[in-house]
Amino acid sequence: MKLSIAFVVIVVLHCPCLAETPDVPALTRVVNAVGPEGAGHREAISAWQQLARADAAQIPEILAGMDGSGKLSANWLRSVVEAIAQRQLANGGKLPQAELEGFLADATHAPSARRLAYELIRRVDPSAERRLIPALLNDPSLELRRDAVALALTEAKAVMDAGNKQDAIAAYRKALTAARDMDQIDEAAKQLRDLGETVDLPTHFGFIRQWKLVGPFDNTDMGGHDVAYAPESSPDPSAEYKGKEGVVRWFDGATDDEYGNVDLNKVVGKLKGAIVYAYAEFFVDEERDAEFRLGCTNANKLWLNGQLLFANEVYHTGFFIDQYVGKGRLKKGKNIILLKISQNEQEDKWAQNWQLQFRVCDQYGTAILSKDR
Repeated sequence: MKLSIAFVVIVVLHCPCLAETPDVPALTRVVNAVGPEGAGHREAISAWQQLARADAAQIPEILAGMDGSGKLSANWLRSVVEAIAQRQLANGGKLPQAELEGFLADATHAPSARRLAYELIRRVDPSAERRLIPALLNDPSLELRRDAVALALTEAKAVMDAGNKQDAIAAYRKALTAARDMDQIDEAAKQLRDLGETVDLPTHFGFIRQWKLVGPFDNTDMGGHDVAYAPESSPDPSAEYKGKEGVVRWFDGATDDEYGNVDLNKVVGKLKGAIVYAYAEFFVDEERDAEFRLGCTNANKLWLNGQLLFANEVYHTGFFIDQYVGKGRLKKGKNIILLKISQNEQEDKWAQNWQLQFRVCDQYGTAILSKDR
């Protein structure tokens, strides 16, 4: 018989006695082994019940067990922490606030666990936001960073409303530098521009806006997306190739859109059943890991230095920033980025877009800029 986590929580909350101190590391390993379709479910329930009998002082240790957890097991561990905290507070006890604040301050822990630690602190300390959040403005946890940026924007507005223009500009600049979410970036940029400041959003995001393009190549009946046309093996900007309608050559495909959008209907032509390749050279001083993020409403492929990072044969399902993410390693010096953007032959009004938006950043969304930029 399966028992739901909610049922077990109720049992634990009403249990009048606690057993011996649970072995938290061993039990969290059992919970972290839970898988889909009931895999490890029975063992996880038993481990969960034992963990739920832990003392509130062991909450940070259980939170540490979330390091490396998958979404499913993280939810199990979150629920056990909530159960322990709820029981402790219902009985008039206290949470280990100092230890939770220490856990929050340690950025090596899982972002979801640190977020839960902060929520527990805030539950018992109304001053937590003002005390703790400002220090998280550049935090690797994007959830916590978002809270810090939101507070920074609120404080910047208060400074602006008080008539302190220069201080407001500095405050909004600070918020913009830290912001990683589009809505917060847009808000900070708007306020700075309203204050007469210049804002370079392409640099903030790391959008590539200078491309070499070549095409069209044939994608009739969507049959060309997996055809290895010549640019895939020899992406040479000085070369010419046999295209869909004759010889094709590389040409400049720059965009001045501050969000890096390249409208291929404008720079190539409003074509159907067609493919275009986009080429960019990217220079770094040292070898490093990076993320390569594409926004595209068309089928697409991405290569870094000849290595395929991702391939998506999806047409006209929407368009948004960082829609597709590939992970790769930039080598020292010159790197070659090659995109394949495939348009189908749909005639529907909503299926006409042919575009790309691309940026290079770290795992937190912080822009990595080519040295020649």
